Amino acid sequence: SYGVAKLSGSDRMENAPMAFVAETFQSPTGASLRLHVQEADGQPLGVVQIHHGLAEHSARYARFASELARAGFHVYAQDHRGHGGTVVSNTPRQMFAWKDGADKVIADVDMVHDLIAGQHPDLPVIAFGHSMGGLITLNYAMKHAQRLAGAAIWNSNFSAGALGHVARALLAWERFRLGSDAPSRILPKLTFQAWNRQFEPVRTEFDWLSRDEAEVDKYVADPLCGWDASVSLWQDLFGFIFAGANDAGLKAIPRDFPLHLLGGERDPATDGGKAVSHLKGRLDRLGFTAVDCTILPETRHESLNETNREETTRRFLEWARETVARAG
Repeated sequence: SYGVAKLSGSDRMENAPMAFVAETFQSPTGASLRLHVQEADGQPLGVVQIHHGLAEHSARYARFASELARAGFHVYAQDHRGHGGTVVSNTPRQMFAWKDGADKVIADVDMVHDLIAGQHPDLPVIAFGHSMGGLITLNYAMKHAQRLAGAAIWNSNFSAGALGHVARALLAWERFRLGSDAPSRILPKLTFQAWNRQFEPVRTEFDWLSRDEAEVDKYVADPLCGWDASVSLWQDLFGFIFAGANDAGLKAIPRDFPLHLLGGERDPATDGGKAVSHLKGRLDRLGFTAVDCTILPETRHESLNETNREETTRRFLEWARETVARAG
């Protein structure tokens, strides 16, 4: 069994539903995981396990968790290694681990799944991932699809191609020169900064996230958001990307496994949603039969914090209800 320590009321999000409670759990990997949990209203239909994006944290999903709870879903949302309130002894923030970080992240996800299975053994579980969280979600499904009723992969890019190999070479050089725990100097220029330039003239460094200025301002003001990832964290992310880009890994997932893909037409992180559509095409060619894919017009990167978030949430809930009903 895993040690559980509920945190004090001061650790609950201000302005968040009181039910979105922060707890800590010790993972067998050595991580002290911050986990937000919200119980379903009324008779539960299933569980949604949320995986957040790069340089953010799970508490930002309070509004989404509240909507899911009202629709009958328990919600579990952890801070991944290097992010939010999760702490790993002798490991700096902004990196997964000194060694085998990607594997340890998947092991942490599986531990939370064990926790869910122990508390709700008869309920189907859906994995939901945004951006980096989508990378984690697909990689988890490639190893543990039998534990899931379905997976939602939003705003994620598995189309690294030649540029991905170049980025890996640059990261190897940075690791040699700077060390694995140093912030990458190159990747932020190729990603966040380059993406934001597509919306010039810009108001902030993160206009690429959403058209909703209030949501962008919340992100900018949050000290747990927007930081530069370490060299090793970027290397681990590209490990996830290239694993998901390999058809051999996808073949481990049953062909009738429900997948919900979503992207934004103005999301520079997915090349305007083209990377999401490319993943859909690969899945179709491999014979997957239960893939739902939507590219939302004018939508930027953070679909859940965009001006059309009500429509986006509705689409997910419709799919989630169908998926858990299918799982019985």
